[in-house]
Amino acid sequence: MALIEVKDLVKEYKINVRNKGLFGSIKSLLIPEHKLKRAVDLISFSIEKGQTVGFIGPNGAGKSSTVKMLTGILVPTSGSISIGGLSPYHDRKKNAFRIGVVFGQRTQLWWDLPVSDTYDLLKHVYKIPDKVFKHNLDMFSELLGLQEFIKQPVRQLSLGQKMRADIAAALLHDPEIIFFDEPTIGLDVVAKEKIREFIKLMNKEKNTTMLFTTHDMDDIEKTCNRMIIIDEGKKLYDGTVDGIKNKYGKDRILAVEFSEKYGHINLEGAQLIDERENKKWFKFEKDRTQVSHLIQMLTQSYSIIDLTVQEPEIDGIIREIYQGGIHLNEGLSGVR
Repeated sequence: MALIEVKDLVKEYKINVRNKGLFGSIKSLLIPEHKLKRAVDLISFSIEKGQTVGFIGPNGAGKSSTVKMLTGILVPTSGSISIGGLSPYHDRKKNAFRIGVVFGQRTQLWWDLPVSDTYDLLKHVYKIPDKVFKHNLDMFSELLGLQEFIKQPVRQLSLGQKMRADIAAALLHDPEIIFFDEPTIGLDVVAKEKIREFIKLMNKEKNTTMLFTTHDMDDIEKTCNRMIIIDEGKKLYDGTVDGIKNKYGKDRILAVEFSEKYGHINLEGAQLIDERENKKWFKFEKDRTQVSHLIQMLTQSYSIIDLTVQEPEIDGIIREIYQGGIHLNEGLSGVR
């Protein structure tokens, strides 16, 4: 049985309807009108223990509502959720002990206290055994460099330091599941990579199940083995990152560095899209043209120093999905 089971999940919000003008305002006050907004629309999925899953979609897609129902903050309008056999909204206290949450824009650390004091408080809240607490804190301090600032008040920390401290706080009690909401937002490249490497290590060492909601597709590509895309409350795709690349990223770029500067090159099955000095870039469709055929034609006629094939960027594919350029449906082989 999967650790997380979501079936036909629906969340509707009642929204006040405001009428225009003075008479309309008085009418709205005396006879309130409402309409229902369906934020989550019959979503179903399951997540096995130890999986790392990216849960993505444009703003207003229903991601936050879904995650809030998974954590027990919101109650579904209909449908069911099971987290390791527990209902997150009926068994909120029990469920809270089994999960960890990291919000990139909101900290769970006590603002005026040193980081170490927050950790001591969490130790008592979650009833973490002394041995487990010391082992985890020592490990997190070494891997995340917490010793640099663990005695400082949180308000004095940089954004990157706060994020590292927050991630350690969420993992101190060895949760079975951890929810990441924009875990690398606003961080520089070095800080992002450090956090991603730590997340991957924790998943490997502790087999922690992880669910990411983020707009940074590098977070998804570098930490997740599965991706769920939703929009307007509906599930559009459920499968691997490579799966969506292979199905919808049909174009490839062949970058060629020649030993000398050549003029126009007519390469059948490919289109020249850029050239600079001795380098040229050709675009081709992988389903229509074999890269081996292109390479053979080039090597037979030209002196070449280097060849590379550039895969499509997941950012571009996802952006096209959001903008309606790519239409996904439940008939996809990647959907579960």
